[in-house]
Amino acid sequence: MLRNIKLTIEYDGTSFNGWQIQPCNKRTVQGEIEKAIAKIFKKQIRLIGSGRTDSGVHALEQVANFKVSTAMSCQEIQKALNANIAKDVVILNVEEVPSNFHAQYSIKSKTYRYTILHRDVRCAVQRKFCLFYPYKLNLLSMRKEAKGLIGRYNFKSFQATDPAKRGKVMDTVRTVKRLNIRKKGNYIYIDIEANGFLYKMVRNIVGTLLDIGNSKLPKGSIKTILAQKSRLSAGATAPAQGLTLLKAVY
Repeated sequence: MLRNIKLTIEYDGTSFNGWQIQPCNKRTVQGEIEKAIAKIFKKQIRLIGSGRTDSGVHALEQVANFKVSTAMSCQEIQKALNANIAKDVVILNVEEVPSNFHAQYSIKSKTYRYTILHRDVRCAVQRKFCLFYPYKLNLLSMRKEAKGLIGRYNFKSFQATDPAKRGKVMDTVRTVKRLNIRKKGNYIYIDIEANGFLYKMVRNIVGTLLDIGNSKLPKGSIKTILAQKSRLSAGATAPAQGLTLLKAVY
């Protein structure tokens, strides 16, 4: 009998070409785990993730599932997977879930965090996990404008062109449940929770908020950007290394 196995995964995305399997044998998180699964169970098994993360983006709690017929316990599966994957990926938890659980379609919300190092001197140790930003920022303006993104809106202005979906008509309406901006020491954390995200949506929102914070964009910009439904009206895309998938809620 097939069992539905749910994985909770942590990874450093620095050396990966994103989550999703790519052509030309590019290194991806999904590909790395599927290789381990194939080695353990002696056959190719498809792994379904909660969503794609881009090249260089990290995850503290990515969720995925696969179906397999095995007598191995969840603990044994976890140990076997961790023994057969690279050190920049780790399976934090393995559990058996109902057969109708689907990591992508059963999800209720996801939370991402963007980390910014806001000081004059760059950092050596954390450089792969944050954006170094030595310029002035008005956090009050950023927080005020960010409130305009909370709710159900058409986020087309914050959607980058997705090569995998070129030419396809997409629903660009999403519901942002929470958007918090806080500073702790020299670090600024931007947390965004939504029922789903468009391609590079979080990084485009962060880039826009930074442009508002350093006065490249005027007050009231968020309302205008949403209304225009054009990527050209929003700010630049923030670099990938500052973004981490914090958790997925089911």
